[in-house]
Amino acid sequence: MLFLFGYFYPALFPIAQLTVLGAGIFLIVDTLILFRIREPIKANRSIGNRLSNGDDNPVWINVQSFYPFKVLVQIIDEIPHQFQVRDFKLQVSLSNRENKSLKYELRPTERGEYYFGAIHIYAESTIGFIQRRTKIEQEVTVPVYPSFIQMQKFEMYAISNRLSDIGVKKIRRLGHTMEFDQIKEYVQGDDVRSINWKATARSQNLMVNQYQDEKSQQVINVIDMGRVMKMPFDGLTLLDYAINTSLVISNIALLKDDKAGLITFGNKNSIIVKPEKRRPHIRKIQEALYNLETNFLESDFERLVLNLKLHLNQRSLILLYTNFETFSAMERQLPYLQRVAKDHLLVTIFFENTEVGKLIEKDSSTIGDIYTKTIAEKFYYEKKQIVKALNQRGIHTIFTPPKELSVNAINKYLELKARGLI
Repeated sequence: MLFLFGYFYPALFPIAQLTVLGAGIFLIVDTLILFRIREPIKANRSIGNRLSNGDDNPVWINVQSFYPFKVLVQIIDEIPHQFQVRDFKLQVSLSNRENKSLKYELRPTERGEYYFGAIHIYAESTIGFIQRRTKIEQEVTVPVYPSFIQMQKFEMYAISNRLSDIGVKKIRRLGHTMEFDQIKEYVQGDDVRSINWKATARSQNLMVNQYQDEKSQQVINVIDMGRVMKMPFDGLTLLDYAINTSLVISNIALLKDDKAGLITFGNKNSIIVKPEKRRPHIRKIQEALYNLETNFLESDFERLVLNLKLHLNQRSLILLYTNFETFSAMERQLPYLQRVAKDHLLVTIFFENTEVGKLIEKDSSTIGDIYTKTIAEKFYYEKKQIVKALNQRGIHTIFTPPKELSVNAINKYLELKARGLI
């Protein structure tokens, strides 16, 4: 362009020549200072040996510059294809031998193996004419497990008796449906109904009986692997919500000295993890949950009944994760649910469609809106009828939005223990 101006305006030709010459000199200088160092940039990726499904997992990129001057560095990490991130880029300014750690987060929404590729570093000087690319091999495959972050969070709150901080209710115990532990001196806040008058008379101090939860009760998470659990919500399927909650409940049960077990059922195959109360047992449950996948077939509830009869030798708390969209779908399985409830304490867990709730709350301004809202109300009413029908037959229920599943399941478990039903 400058030479064209020089052609039409000869007086500008020397300026065009000088400009091009200057640009060429800057280009050569920029090339020399960027490429004269053999290993100008070092970087590595820091990531856990597994990722937690449905949670934000931190990933750190540690980068260090060995240029004797300040450089602008752009980092492109080869993120697993499951995330479908096409515009990932981190940017940082580094001085000589300066080391910085950059953090980003990934939220996987399906279990399995995730492949991380190389790290690409693009460095440029203050001149900014060119960039030097450095490829750093950092290939690694990381498995994505059911949400152990959520499990650890609930465990921490349970150990510190702060479960109420995350929505778990404090439940008053009904009567003494617990094992006797010891007689101790009364302190403010103890239940006055527990006063031991004979011990009080002997010691001259107010004494109370102390009880502890009954232990070694069996808590079995039963997961439906059929097509009804394929429905997605906020990136996760209903199956993944059930899996994450099963892991949380199993861990809480083990903390309460109960036995935790797992049974899955579908059209054909089943996975059975017999109940135990040893703390390392949670790892066995986690491994069993890792590879679970739904199919597009209807689940065989009769197979579930046979598995429970075959593998459970005592009355247990059965937490059944399934989903009934219509009353007729529930009616087809009702005889099997009643057979399970006859031998065990059955809690049927199914999911509230929050999108239907939004349609019900939405203002109607057209005939079409009124029709849509009417259909939504019909679906919601049918779900409530399912809850009512199950409760009338002595089957406990949890009807919950997927995001509130873990809290509601823990509340039900603690409620049933407090009432002495298990």
